Amino acid sequence: MTPTMIDQETGRTARKRTAIIEAATELFLMQGYEGTSMDQVAAQAAVSKQTVYKQFADKDSLFAEVILGLSGTAEAFIDAVSELLGNPKDLERALKQLARRYLQTLMQPRVLQLRRLLIGQAGRFPELGATYYERVPERTVTAIATCFEQLSARGLLRVPDAILAARQFAVLVLFIPLDKALICGDNARPSASALDRLADAGVDVFLAAYSSRG
Repeated sequence: MTPTMIDQETGRTARKRTAIIEAATELFLMQGYEGTSMDQVAAQAAVSKQTVYKQFADKDSLFAEVILGLSGTAEAFIDAVSELLGNPKDLERALKQLARRYLQTLMQPRVLQLRRLLIGQAGRFPELGATYYERVPERTVTAIATCFEQLSARGLLRVPDAILAARQFAVLVLFIPLDKALICGDNARPSASALDRLADAGVDVFLAAYSSRG
């Protein structure tokens, strides 16, 4: 094979893998883990069953790929954490921007649907749940805590335990809309303006406890 042919084959393989993951995601969300077969995934992706198994050893590994794909949303948000809190001119404004971004990220319909799917399969896939938790919620909290430590060192916050403060920040911002949406479904998702108000209110409570001005 020439280098050009190898590149073309690599591109085709990548496109097939993407098609398989997208097809599996749609089917898992529509039919659940138990209700989805590898044959259905192959048909939905318009590839052979052999191609599916060439990419993924079994349905478990395909399911893990779908769920852990959510870590991409965490990467973008973690970048926003350091961007907004790295050197804020107005800390309250920066925290409210971060809180709004946090809610916008986690309240996306597809993110909510996949989180429900993972929760529903937690008993079957405890290790997958633990890996997801480490890669997404835990990494996010750690990134926020790191910034809180830096802000505390500069005298902008009063944070004796940065990890605890970051977890409390997350709960204050996320709990009300996320808890309802996870349980009640996509129709329970608040409007964008309502999410902004909840984000701002969570920051107000956080600053009442941790502001260095208090």
